[in-house]
Amino acid sequence: MPRLTASFWVQAYLRRLSLANIPAFIVQKGDETAGAVLVKSNTLNGVANLYHRIYGDTGTRIWAELAAGPEAEVDATIANQRSFDPDLWVIEVEDLKGRTLLDEDGLFG
Repeated sequence: MPRLTASFWVQAYLRRLSLANIPAFIVQKGDETAGAVLVKSNTLNGVANLYHRIYGDTGTRIWAELAAGPEAEVDATIANQRSFDPDLWVIEVEDLKGRTLLDEDGLFG
């Protein structure tokens, strides 16, 4: 099955968040075609979670937590990831409830 470009996926994700009234924005624009994507969930209380896509036990791609804790520590993890992957996309989702919609159909895999 053909893969979506990173840019297309990011735009579709931002649109889906917008339809759910969840503010989100691009922090770092990566490679248009094949850049990896990190999603930072910011609950606006000083803590955050960071997600990336990995291959799960069944071989399917899933969203997994890469970091969690004080926002400064999560930001340091992002900076570290960007230091060796300049093609990386970083999306920040700001929601008091921590919603990211990453578990919804079409976004999780």
